[in-house]
Amino acid sequence: MLSIVFERLKSLFKNKKISTSLFRNEILINLNSLQKILDFQISNPTLYVKALTHRSYLEINPELEKSNERLEFLGDSVLNMIVANYLFVNYDEEGEGFLTKARSALVNRDRLYIAAEKISLQNIILYNQKYLGDSKEGLQTVLADTVEALIGAIYLDKGLRTAEKFVLKWLVLPYEEDESFLIDTNYKGQLLEYAHAKKMELPVYKVIKIDGPEHKREFTIEVYVGDKMLGIGKGKNKKSAEQNASKVAINNLKAAI
Repeated sequence: MLSIVFERLKSLFKNKKISTSLFRNEILINLNSLQKILDFQISNPTLYVKALTHRSYLEINPELEKSNERLEFLGDSVLNMIVANYLFVNYDEEGEGFLTKARSALVNRDRLYIAAEKISLQNIILYNQKYLGDSKEGLQTVLADTVEALIGAIYLDKGLRTAEKFVLKWLVLPYEEDESFLIDTNYKGQLLEYAHAKKMELPVYKVIKIDGPEHKREFTIEVYVGDKMLGIGKGKNKKSAEQNASKVAINNLKAAI
């Protein structure tokens, strides 16, 4: 089927004179590789081209109309629904708090990136290397987003059942076996819950330093509860730095008990 996709894919491009080599070398080959990974027959190749196309790639080939951002939006919702339903059915004795935390653990950026690595998604995505430079974290984000876009494409192409099989295979069952998804790594949330439980003031995060060039930042953040500084964390973005600071703060609070 993919051997005749050339004509069908033209609808993705504004410029109908785009070269055949671009299709065959960067798209058709990638779709063929993706089909082997997915282990099912792709019915609508255009969906998967969009799923594999990061917005930075449009700078190289402006003929492409859209990136994978819309599919990422859809895939995120489908992913959350599938995981929520699975946990609801299989953990019927657990409460809402457990289900919420377990779902968050299973669909976080790290899980998505690991899934992308396992299916070698980095070898077939379409992106502009200049956009990322040597940023490993940037590539991880691109890959995680592409997994969500891919889930959206599978859902539209093959329906919920096939999307569910993909999600369970790559994002749920591997972690359920060793129960690693039960480990709460949302330290910022833990700190907030602890502060509420102990009737303390809400945590406040302050950026105290930003190092490195624009494409490779390192943030240093302090977290305060009241007027007391409880932890310092570093990260490639504010979110990760806040999580690291919160982890230190939680450990310091527990050690003081």
